[in-house]
Amino acid sequence: MFRSQNSAMEDIGIKDIKKVIETVYEVRGIDFSNYAFSSFRRRIKRFMELNKVRDFNDFIRNIRESEEYVDNLIKEITVNVTEMFRDPTFWTFLNNNIIPKIKFENKLRIWHAACSTGEEVYSMAILLKEAGLLKSASIVATDINNNVLNVARKGSYPIRNQELNSKNYELFGGRRSLADYYMQTGTRVQFDKELIGNVDFLCHDLALDNPIGTFDLIICRNVLIYFNFELQEKVVQTFVQSMAPNSYLGIGSKESLSWCKAARALEEVSYEEKVYKKSASGERP
Repeated sequence: MFRSQNSAMEDIGIKDIKKVIETVYEVRGIDFSNYAFSSFRRRIKRFMELNKVRDFNDFIRNIRESEEYVDNLIKEITVNVTEMFRDPTFWTFLNNNIIPKIKFENKLRIWHAACSTGEEVYSMAILLKEAGLLKSASIVATDINNNVLNVARKGSYPIRNQELNSKNYELFGGRRSLADYYMQTGTRVQFDKELIGNVDFLCHDLALDNPIGTFDLIICRNVLIYFNFELQEKVVQTFVQSMAPNSYLGIGSKESLSWCKAARALEEVSYEEKVYKKSASGERP
């Protein structure tokens, strides 16, 4: 049945959303069934609007038949607005109160979960470099989307983003100028590859995949809010299982673990900055 563009936008119901979820899982093995419905539907509608979708059946057919099309759809669903040193007080707290307390052997093990295009990975690398710990760190950065991981690996970003990034870096308390860490070429900047010399970028689906190691610090910010309660519980359980004794977890400023059963093993270190600690015994004090 033909639908006008406006009708396609307005008529997307639960059955349509389930069809999209089933089709993406069929062609890519990515499970969006536990994403928050309202957010998922909003992003589907935005993708359809941007791509001038006029017929839902054609939309499903394109997902099945075009790799580029489904890649772009996944990017629209999973992309989060990100920036370097986002919420500068979080990074200041991390630098002053968490990093100095982490006791590690050989390597400081860090997991950036759902790292998107990598701005926070580079933020962490700069923080560690200025703390004299970059060479002592081993960072794993993961995301469900290979396209955004490729952006992170390249470390090339639009010059227009650097004004905000530089402001955040200054508010964080950076010791230098952010421009010291990149070179400008035309309308883009290239960040120093040394910053990610100890970073492994891996494709990982928090909704399906198992823990990938044991870490002293896990960063997963502004991601849980896009999941329903069931998936949030599953993801937090994965994090808890991945945390070494006396390790830390940082989440987004609008997120909370207060209701989560898996978080019973964690102690809230900072309510304002949403930082949690796993005790040596694995039980909340």
